[in-house]
Amino acid sequence: MEHQKNFDKEPKEFVEKLVTLKRTSKTVKGGRRMSFAALTVVGDQKGRVGYGFGKANDVSEAIKKSIDKAKRNLVTLPMKNGTIPHDIIGKYKSSSVLLKPACSGTGIIAGGAVRAILDAAGATDVLSKSLGSSTAENVVRATFDAIEHMMNAGSIAKNRGKTLDELWG
Repeated sequence: MEHQKNFDKEPKEFVEKLVTLKRTSKTVKGGRRMSFAALTVVGDQKGRVGYGFGKANDVSEAIKKSIDKAKRNLVTLPMKNGTIPHDIIGKYKSSSVLLKPACSGTGIIAGGAVRAILDAAGATDVLSKSLGSSTAENVVRATFDAIEHMMNAGSIAKNRGKTLDELWG
C-alpha cells in the first residue's frame, strides 16, 4: 500500500500542456454526432519538446492520443542561460513566428501556443511575435519549424573549425 502512494507522488518526466481543444460535429440521420480534437505540447523543461494532435469521440481519449503523439515527436531546443542562441523566423503555410533571444529577467513574452511550447521546453527569457495566420495548429508548426532550423553553438564552432571558447570570445 505505501509503495503505491510513493509511486503516485513521483514527478512526471514530461510537462503536458493543452493548447487547443475543439468540438466538431457531424450531422447524421439521428442528429449530431460530436467528436473532439486536441492539440497538446509536451516537454521535459531541459530543452526537449514535442507536439501532437489527436482526435476521438471522447475528450480524455483525444487528449491522451495527442500526448502519445507528442512524446513520439520530440525535438531539441538549443538554449544558453534560459534563452535561445539567435533570432529566427519559423514558417508554416501562412503562419510565421519570430523568436528572439532576451536578457535574463525578461520572461517569456509570447502568445498562447508559442508560450506553451517555450514553457514546456524550459526556456525562461524569449521574445516572440506571431505573424500572419493565428490558427493554433499552424502557429505550433511554425514554432517547431523555427526550433528545428535553430543553430547550436557547438555545431557552428565545429563547422568553422574552432573551439567554443574561440567562438564566444
